[in-house]
Amino acid sequence: MDLAVTAGVLSTGLFAMSYLPMLVKAARTRDLSSYSLGNLAITNAGNAVHSVYVYSLPPGPIWFLHTFYLVASALMLAWFVRFRATRTSPRAEAGRRVASGADLELGGASS
Repeated sequence: MDLAVTAGVLSTGLFAMSYLPMLVKAARTRDLSSYSLGNLAITNAGNAVHSVYVYSLPPGPIWFLHTFYLVASALMLAWFVRFRATRTSPRAEAGRRVASGADLELGGASS
């Protein structure tokens, strides 16, 4: 194995390890409120387009790294959409209660 391939294997491992805490936290807490749908969608689109280039290269560490990024970004997007549907922010919940009149007291506003 030459120096370039060794560096590719090492950097692939490091980059993959750097993503694992984010994936574990997202799976464990189901809180992806710090992510935006736009960013996750663009990341997935970019990864899909970049796949044409990466998979045209000879097989090597870059294939593993890019496949890892594809799976990780797809998981984050899927979790964002899935968990957003089941979790609402406190502000959104309060807005729904006010709109439905659930927070209004009988006889008007409190003093």
